[in-house]
Amino acid sequence: MPSPNIHGTQRGYVIPIGGAEEKVNNPKILQRFVDLCGGSKAVISIIPTASQLEDTGERYEEIFYDLGVAKAVALPISDREDANRKDYVEQLERSHGIFVTGGNQLRLSTILGGTEVAKAIRQLNAMGVHYAGTSAGAAIVSQHMITGGSMGVVPTEDGVNLAPGLGLNNTLVIDQHFNERNRLARLLSAVSYNPFLIGLGLDEDTAAFIGPDNIFTVEGSGAITVIDPSKVKHSSMAEADPGAALTLVNIKMHFLAAGGRFDIESREAILD
Repeated sequence: MPSPNIHGTQRGYVIPIGGAEEKVNNPKILQRFVDLCGGSKAVISIIPTASQLEDTGERYEEIFYDLGVAKAVALPISDREDANRKDYVEQLERSHGIFVTGGNQLRLSTILGGTEVAKAIRQLNAMGVHYAGTSAGAAIVSQHMITGGSMGVVPTEDGVNLAPGLGLNNTLVIDQHFNERNRLARLLSAVSYNPFLIGLGLDEDTAAFIGPDNIFTVEGSGAITVIDPSKVKHSSMAEADPGAALTLVNIKMHFLAAGGRFDIESREAILD
């Protein structure tokens, strides 16, 4: 479950990005994140843990400085000892926004899970600090995080691998690089386990800006595929043979491009 709201505060935005976000030419997603965080007064902390490239943190520092922030600090968290460092937690506490880079989401979860840094991210978001994550940093937003699975369209009994995520949202299960890597089957497989979940498939350079009212707005050059299984009449997941194709009856899907909005609580696309 997400950390409970602190009395008198408003939860910060949660912004999963589908990966490969535009960073130089008209970087709408990153610019909107910076604006939410305070623009020229913003302090952004960057967590490059999912990436094993040594310059990922420094690269995003430069990107955020180019976008006009007051301070951008990469925290080179490479093991669980780092993720419990008091000075790193204190830096997060001084931040208006937290940005988690792409890479390997299992590397991210196995290093951060249960640490002081992970606890701080959850608590700070509940207190109003904005969170944005791209690719692996988007996947880990979910309570049930997709770590792998089948390509294609047809969901199968073994079509998705799941692991615990940060749980900044417990209603959504999020996949990224969605159309570019043909990941509809694994997202359908994920929601077939429990119709409580809403599946979000994020195209590259596309983000869901999830506000404190639990309504998200689409930003970027692609689209978000929303899978709502709440009215499903039948899922064959429980009785399917190993590796078999699944039967899913009465699944609802939406495709939302830039400016599209969706109410997570009512499970309705907003048309206005």
